[in-house]
Amino acid sequence: MDWLNYHHLLNFWLVAREGSVQKASEALYVTPASVSQQVRELERELGVKLLKKRGRGLVLTEMGEQVAEYASEIFATGRELLEVVKGRPTGRPLEFRVGIRDVMPKLLAYQLLQPALDLKPPVKLVCHEGDTPALVADLSVYRLDVVLSDTALDPYYRVRAYSHLLAESEVLIVAAAKLARKYRRTFPESLDRAPFLLPTEDSSLRRSLDLWFHERGLTPFIQGEFADSAMLKIAGNRGTGLLAIPAIIEEEVKSMYGLHRVGLVEGITERFYAISIERKLKHPGVAAIQEGAASTTATT
Repeated sequence: MDWLNYHHLLNFWLVAREGSVQKASEALYVTPASVSQQVRELERELGVKLLKKRGRGLVLTEMGEQVAEYASEIFATGRELLEVVKGRPTGRPLEFRVGIRDVMPKLLAYQLLQPALDLKPPVKLVCHEGDTPALVADLSVYRLDVVLSDTALDPYYRVRAYSHLLAESEVLIVAAAKLARKYRRTFPESLDRAPFLLPTEDSSLRRSLDLWFHERGLTPFIQGEFADSAMLKIAGNRGTGLLAIPAIIEEEVKSMYGLHRVGLVEGITERFYAISIERKLKHPGVAAIQEGAASTTATT
């Protein structure tokens, strides 16, 4: 029976993850020559080339990509085993590592995560914010258990992951009290040339709003664009402009930021997803947010 040398595999996996022999050697506290030797031994054992030169660097071969993917799953399973064996008997909570897309409303993200925070025994929530490429990269090597996003995962990403719909919501235009009273009167015609605060162009809501404005012949004055949804609401609270939010968080936005409804954006529905590697659906935190998602879905 053939046995895989996991020490050799670890060296290769770190080269694949870190992008260079030098960085892998630093992670392992060994010399680059040692890492290179371990990778060559693995290639000899498997009978395939895993890395090839490109310019001054190294890239994965097609087989190398497949081996790296399997290695990610192997070492993630090992980490989970250590968590179970070492963590649970001492009462240390299981970590629930969540990536949140930077353009996603944080109030909604917290609302979706609440069921995981209510678990017994409790989990330790660790949140990271970033753009989709960075979060998907971390998900693919099991640094994250799940990613919360306002879009399903694009097939462009060559990652064996699945998008699970968590919530759907209609969209509202809101503003500070004075602006809300002014632009509510003849909504939506009143929005033409109205000062607007918009999410950046990489968000699904921005793309939907741009199309909605165009179809109705409206040209809002863009007062500002924000990647951070909390900053956008703070600017709205100061009366800088109108903004769009999912109806599902209307009460929280009104309570925390003093923003009032101007009108319903008919024809736009926001959708929010949990993106997860299929095996990770077994994580109790992921299961909890999926089971609790039905209670957060709202229409107005």
